[in-house]
Amino acid sequence: MSKLINLIRPDLREFNPYSSARDEAFKGRIWLNANESPYPCPLPNESKINRYPEKQPAELKKLLASIYKVNDNQIVLSRGSDEVIDLLTRLFCRAEQEAIMICPPTFGMYAVCAHIQGAKVLEVPLKKAKGFTLDRAAIMSAWTPAVKIIFLCSPNNPTGNLLDQADIVYLCQQLQDKCIVVVDEAYVEFSDLPSLAALINDHDNLVVLRTLSKAYGLAGARCGVLLAQAELVQWILKIIPPYPFPLPAVQTIVQALTINRAALQQQVAVIKSERARLFDILHTLPFVVKVWPSEGNFLLLETTNAQKVMNHCGESGIIIRNMDNKPGLKNCVRISIGLPAENEQLLRVLNEIG
Repeated sequence: MSKLINLIRPDLREFNPYSSARDEAFKGRIWLNANESPYPCPLPNESKINRYPEKQPAELKKLLASIYKVNDNQIVLSRGSDEVIDLLTRLFCRAEQEAIMICPPTFGMYAVCAHIQGAKVLEVPLKKAKGFTLDRAAIMSAWTPAVKIIFLCSPNNPTGNLLDQADIVYLCQQLQDKCIVVVDEAYVEFSDLPSLAALINDHDNLVVLRTLSKAYGLAGARCGVLLAQAELVQWILKIIPPYPFPLPAVQTIVQALTINRAALQQQVAVIKSERARLFDILHTLPFVVKVWPSEGNFLLLETTNAQKVMNHCGESGIIIRNMDNKPGLKNCVRISIGLPAENEQLLRVLNEIG
């Protein structure tokens, strides 16, 4: 066993997870062990919905392990990435004693989960002047033994840039046996660079998060994925709820991943093409101060007046995101890449702003 266990909350190291009926037995002809109704649901194609689902649906797990090029024992399925962010924070951080580190501006759920857990949040801002890059020297200077998790987002939300892989590897190496490094790759399908999942075998403190909510068009199905070495996966499975995935959601996801892969790749290609087109056009608008390059399915704009842009778009029924209250993003807005026709409507409305 690696030294990873020393990072986990001491009160959880001897923790006995809840053992569900489905954990103890999933195969059998007559199921009488889980206090379920023996009567199948009368809805069509839902003959098994009267039974509790698998804790980690085997068919979906195998399919996603193949897509992400990891072993079956290196993956955890969750109800969106939010759930595993919360589980990681609860596993490693004792209330009022330990902390996470974030690099703002970044995804807000890292701090939310820490606050709910009672963990402290240390902030080391990205270097805006250098395109929102990591300040690894500042991270190492600010790190203390109380910091058990560093959350990084790459491509970063809301700035859109990829973090330098060399910086991430450096942090993993310097903080080996001291801290886990979590890289949230929710938008990596829109990038031209590969996932860091290939590196989890080299660093037992590296965790990669993926999601089906963005490129795969399955936000409503709520499927997040954690990729890590098998030892850490087993710890997460100890504290995840016993039946996290509804059977209809699993069936929908498997079907979507099985029959629509080529179409999904084409959709990603269109979004990337539209992203490049919007990037070029938005630069020309008089109220746009700067458009940041993006590896996600969105663009971050600095404007002369973010609220004015928000109001004008809202009056036309176009909803974008105000980033004005985020660190270092004064008068910035974030615009998701829509369908080509939707993007044309957006540009028409933005051209009306003086």
